Amino acid sequence: RAAPSPKMMENKVFMSFTFYSTILILKMYVVAIITGQVRLRKKAFANPEDALRNGGLQYYREDPDVERCRRRAHRNDMENIFPFLFLGAVYSLLDPSPAVARIHFFIFCVGRIVHTIAYLLQLKAPTRSVAYSVAQLPCFSMALQILLAATPYW
Repeated sequence: RAAPSPKMMENKVFMSFTFYSTILILKMYVVAIITGQVRLRKKAFANPEDALRNGGLQYYREDPDVERCRRRAHRNDMENIFPFLFLGAVYSLLDPSPAVARIHFFIFCVGRIVHTIAYLLQLKAPTRSVAYSVAQLPCFSMALQILLAATPYW
């Protein structure tokens, strides 16, 4: 006999949100791992103790490829995925259509994955900005729906 599941685990929208959110968090870990690999390959370390361990203080330096991964791709993920986590969680509580919600989460997730690929592989413009813009559409939609639902309570 299976143990009873918490109410949130019975919410199809929340479970879909959980799935796509986890994919995005894993993607962020992958970017962090790639950044570490690029640091090692380029011998460009952010901390003197890491440089000393890997050949000397001359490797305590910045590298454009490392900065592309760490400072720009990873920071852009944090600026976009963290708000999505809030919006998606609250949106899940509004009892939206599971199919519509899944489309919101899927579009955001695919947009962020394409954005990261475009960043790391330096794909031609406007690939990255189109991916960014497409991923923002479901966030604006969710934010608007949350505001409309919360307006009577302000």
